[in-house]
Amino acid sequence: MPEFKIIDTGEVRIRAAIEGAGPLVLLVHGFPESWYSWRHQLVPIAQAGFCAAAIDVRGYGGSDKPVEVAAYDMEHLTADIVAVARTLQPDAPAILVGHDWGAPIVWNAALSRPGMFRGAAGLSVPFTGAPKRPFTDVIRETFTEKGLFFYQAWFQELGLPEAEAEADVGEFLRKFFYGVCGDAPEGSWLQRRRGWPLLRGMPDPEPFPAWLTPADLDYYVREFSVSGFFGPISRYRNHERDYAWLRQFQGRRLDLPTLLIGGDRDPAFTLFGCIADPEAAMRRHASDLRQVATLKGCGHWTQQERPVEVNEVLVSWLKQL
Repeated sequence: MPEFKIIDTGEVRIRAAIEGAGPLVLLVHGFPESWYSWRHQLVPIAQAGFCAAAIDVRGYGGSDKPVEVAAYDMEHLTADIVAVARTLQPDAPAILVGHDWGAPIVWNAALSRPGMFRGAAGLSVPFTGAPKRPFTDVIRETFTEKGLFFYQAWFQELGLPEAEAEADVGEFLRKFFYGVCGDAPEGSWLQRRRGWPLLRGMPDPEPFPAWLTPADLDYYVREFSVSGFFGPISRYRNHERDYAWLRQFQGRRLDLPTLLIGGDRDPAFTLFGCIADPEAAMRRHASDLRQVATLKGCGHWTQQERPVEVNEVLVSWLKQL
């Protein structure tokens, strides 16, 4: 196990799992994950001469868990990243790496604080600039008004999604992880009716694909059984607040070295069909996109499903910075 540190940001305490010494590489997870989703990356990054620090985002694991929905907006989450980076490496800019929600957190931390970071890498979610409207508008047009289910629309309800997830944490995680992994039938979990709860009709395979072992699942179950799901799900309840804060950065590009990694079976890589070409979309908003690695047959859980390939691409990019 890595060394764990608690970083006091001044507003919340953030737990970080740390491996190695050298320039700081700050790893930011998504939903429903934790520092543990970077378990395959910590040692390889450390062996390459860096200090790898994987945090629990606020609301998760060993980090603080505010009880207000607004505490999970993008402004607060990027501020956490800044505070952790300054604490762990006060004299030099850090390198940021994020997956799923961690990717927008990383992109927007770099966007809103130009010059503070050396590089930013995103897994699964490309950077497409500051939003021109709240993502809830896109959800409404693309799914809700067509009578289709979309998990982020379900997450807008307060209390019901938490109750569904916490009724059987293991079942929730198995079904959610499997639904968008590279082993699942493509698109099956999105092709359901509006008004359904998240888990209805979602498969629960036995055995689970080998990329997530029983021990891995047990770790996640223990973490979420303690932390609950209010904080993690509340991230999705802040689209309007995120838009209000980020609109001041419209037209600003990412002017630092960037990297994008995604699976060709990951619906988030095309923002659920909103963009046709992730690389082309990102190049319009990032001045130094050095590589886009598309992993064939890989689903949403990029660094867990394909750790060897991700590590090769990521470490090579880190060494070039």
